[in-house]
Amino acid sequence: MGIFNKPRLKRSSQSRDNVPDDLWAKCPDCGEMLHNLDLSQNNLVCPHCTHHFLMGAYDRFALIADEGTFEETEKDLISKNPLGFSNYQEKTEFLRGKTGLSDAVVTGRLEIGGHAAMAAVMDFKFFAGSMGSVVGEKITRAIEMATAEKRAIIIFSSSSGARMQEGMFSLMQMAKTCGALALHSEAKLPFISVFTHPTTGGVTASFATIGDINIAEPKCMIGFAGPRVVKETTHQDLPPGFQTAEFMLEHGLVDSIVHRRDMQRTLASLLGYVMPA
Repeated sequence: MGIFNKPRLKRSSQSRDNVPDDLWAKCPDCGEMLHNLDLSQNNLVCPHCTHHFLMGAYDRFALIADEGTFEETEKDLISKNPLGFSNYQEKTEFLRGKTGLSDAVVTGRLEIGGHAAMAAVMDFKFFAGSMGSVVGEKITRAIEMATAEKRAIIIFSSSSGARMQEGMFSLMQMAKTCGALALHSEAKLPFISVFTHPTTGGVTASFATIGDINIAEPKCMIGFAGPRVVKETTHQDLPPGFQTAEFMLEHGLVDSIVHRRDMQRTLASLLGYVMPA
């Protein structure tokens, strides 16, 4: 081999698709590979197509709350196993360790643009954001606290629906949360519901859709059953964009679609309108 001939580089044994999870993410909409640091600095929004990635509850509070104002409530509530469902308690213990969450929702007091509020933020990382007894109880307590302290309540939904491992105990949370919201409304206090991807099942069929103001992140899925189930049940072809935020805006379920970068400013403006000075 001549002294100026370079040896051929050896290809890595790893395929291009075998990318470490902690370094890169592939946008499901446009297919771009995004460095997780860049994605984090852009509020988990793809800079190429504005796809909104799932956002954790604590990141969401950091996004919307005035600095230093977030105070978490009911942090120590954890799920039991009321039906004796196989391996359910072991699974919830594992998820608590993996995610750092006590369950699929985080609640707390905060200020947004100087306006005091209560918020409940669901987190899809914990049991796909499913609503069991603890999720329903924490949301209900947050609503009741907002009523007692004369604050607005804001709920960010991200859920696969009711948690089947808790059966009827899970379904009871639909009525319980809505009952608390009815009393909140009677106190002339506002409820702002925010849909994020995905909002489905019993959460959609209860508190998520009854906000005084319903807003959504772009392209998020909003529905009860999945589109395949709906199609097989109705035997009808579904319209384009079915169950997206844009479809729901067009048909009146959603009042506004708000980009994540504008969420804090939008909520601050809404609170300024609906809360007494």
